[in-house]
Amino acid sequence: MKITLTGSLGNISKPLAETLVAAGHEVTVITSNEDKVAAIEAFGAKAAVGSVEDVDFLTGAFSGKDAVYTMVPPNFGAADIRKFIASVGEKYAQAIQASGVKQVLNLSSIGAHLDGGTGPIAGLYDVEQTYAKLEAVAIKHLRPAYFYVNFYGSIGMIKHAGILGSNYDAETPLVLVHPNDIAAAAAEELQHGFTGHSIRYVVSDESTAVEVASVLGAAIGKPELPWVEFNDEDTLQGMIQAGLPEVMAKSYVEMGDATRSRKLFGHYFDNRPATLGKIKLEDFAKEFAQAF
Repeated sequence: MKITLTGSLGNISKPLAETLVAAGHEVTVITSNEDKVAAIEAFGAKAAVGSVEDVDFLTGAFSGKDAVYTMVPPNFGAADIRKFIASVGEKYAQAIQASGVKQVLNLSSIGAHLDGGTGPIAGLYDVEQTYAKLEAVAIKHLRPAYFYVNFYGSIGMIKHAGILGSNYDAETPLVLVHPNDIAAAAAEELQHGFTGHSIRYVVSDESTAVEVASVLGAAIGKPELPWVEFNDEDTLQGMIQAGLPEVMAKSYVEMGDATRSRKLFGHYFDNRPATLGKIKLEDFAKEFAQAF
């Protein structure tokens, strides 16, 4: 198969590209960074250098392919996060139509069934709605859970305050995923194919906030590490002090509120997949300990 992947050498796209190349597929990886070309070519893929906001470039990269994998890259400098994500989705849709590609695997998110109140995930709701208008194209949306690797951002909190926490309580249900499990699911879908328009939840483990603190704490020699719930304002100021742009920090606080209200994962719990990914919380804890 001829497959184009967006996402450059990110946590999902790199292992996905390596898996597909190893399986004998012709893989093109889109990157905005010329410096990534050598690394992409080193494992046997082709590099296409350009912007995901350039429809003509995307159309060329998608043309002649059996399938494409789309994801919206992070943009911490965007003045309006949701608008940026939705805009990239619209450009992808234009390129999909213009190129004639017939299978599209899109990286969405758990919570993308909700139109707002979910921080950056709301933009992915918009992308799903845009793709829904595409005719004669098979679309599958991967809706991964909360990334384990997001907890790396809390290492400073643990080291300096001796706590782990966010703006939701210790008993809050958390649905978690490892990027490698997402890459494995994406490789499976691209190689097996799909029809119509559908979604697939990708989850590695289910836990609670306090269990996450306990497991990660045990892995770093702090078995009594507590989970602390912060109010929204303290959460916002903490993120800003950690260097996150205010617009993005406000968006993440909103996502935390959706987690606190239990609405973010509601559709998932009503539509649990039959099997979960391989990498459990205890497995990730070993990676976390090495990073710590």
